[in-house]
Amino acid sequence: MSDSNISLCVPRPSSGLDPQVPSVVTTPRPAGLPKDHILVKVDRFGFSANNVSYQALGEAPLFRYFEFHPAPEAGSVSGKTHGLVPVWGFGTIIASSTPKLKAGERIYGYLAPTRYLLLPVEPANINQHYFYIPRPHLPADRRPYNQVTRCASDAQYDPAFEDMTMLYRPLFWTSFWCEDWLNESNYRGAKRVLISSASAKTAFSLAYCIKRRGLKDVRVVGLTSKRNLKFTKGLGLYDEVGVYDDFETHPSLRLDGQDEKWIYMDVTGNEEFNKRVISHFAPSKKLVLGVMLGMTTITPSSSTTASSELPTSSTANELTETNFKPVEKLMLFFMPEWLAMRRRQLSVEKMTTMQLEMWKQLMRDGKDWVRTERVYGGEKVKDAYVKVVKGGLGADAGMIWSMWDGPEQVKAKM
Repeated sequence: MSDSNISLCVPRPSSGLDPQVPSVVTTPRPAGLPKDHILVKVDRFGFSANNVSYQALGEAPLFRYFEFHPAPEAGSVSGKTHGLVPVWGFGTIIASSTPKLKAGERIYGYLAPTRYLLLPVEPANINQHYFYIPRPHLPADRRPYNQVTRCASDAQYDPAFEDMTMLYRPLFWTSFWCEDWLNESNYRGAKRVLISSASAKTAFSLAYCIKRRGLKDVRVVGLTSKRNLKFTKGLGLYDEVGVYDDFETHPSLRLDGQDEKWIYMDVTGNEEFNKRVISHFAPSKKLVLGVMLGMTTITPSSSTTASSELPTSSTANELTETNFKPVEKLMLFFMPEWLAMRRRQLSVEKMTTMQLEMWKQLMRDGKDWVRTERVYGGEKVKDAYVKVVKGGLGADAGMIWSMWDGPEQVKAKM
């Protein structure tokens, strides 16, 4: 097994470097563990357009994605010029300096695109199900991202579904809890839900959750590109699917003579298109909620990376409002805020049961939604990253990447 660590580093927006040119950095494997640390062999991780937005928002005050894992220092790369894009993946503890965590244990969490990851842990917050990475420099609501799952006692874990877990678990829970948030307000009286970027996993996971709720009078309309129209319709998760170019004339969006209220869930992060949607509904005043749930069109060079241009985050007070005004701008659904409220309302057992039931259904129903594409090796991962940043990600593909050179190294024991 290699003594070298290999990491995919991407330019910070403030660096002045080309955001579409990442670097593969080689450094020595971490040697010697400080007290209460673990060394993780990062086996593989999922990658999607959502991860690209992490780079674009890496320095935005509301997100601060580059502050989860420090970038290595080597040559022209440093923490001042580059960052590590957080990724959800599986790894194996290969060394530990805290008694409650042992070498050989399988974990899942918010890792980094690297071979080896040195992580501090909170000894007082290690239980049989998970442990936490202390990040006191980040707001308390980021704590869900600091939680690392211990696979041996995770009811949702199944070795046969590791790929699906990496592809869906991060995005799916955003969609799941967003639907829970909508349902708690009785969908604000709306009977129609419009979802942009309908071919994206976050979008069709939301559509899936809405359908699983079983509200017979709520219809879900998806909007996508012409390129992804066939795929999106083939999912069978939307009542109707239209394209962006002429969405205003789609039969389901002709508002004359229609009394139903609408909710718009934006997964594109495309400011100009969102203005079109709001303008379409403005004369009828039938849009009662507009929410940014994702940012699939944001790239590292997007102008929307400025924090001043981001929507205002959702709050508990907005949930309990009863006199909804016509939408003039979108708000942001930020899952940690809603989870914090639900933890005050529901028991841990109740929340765990809710998630486990839905997760089992997803593993059964969603296994054929997308095909899996695997990429091994630092340089090949770099090339794949550039391809995704410049050309986007095919809707029918789920990317599983590893900084190791092949599956035999991923499986190798330390």
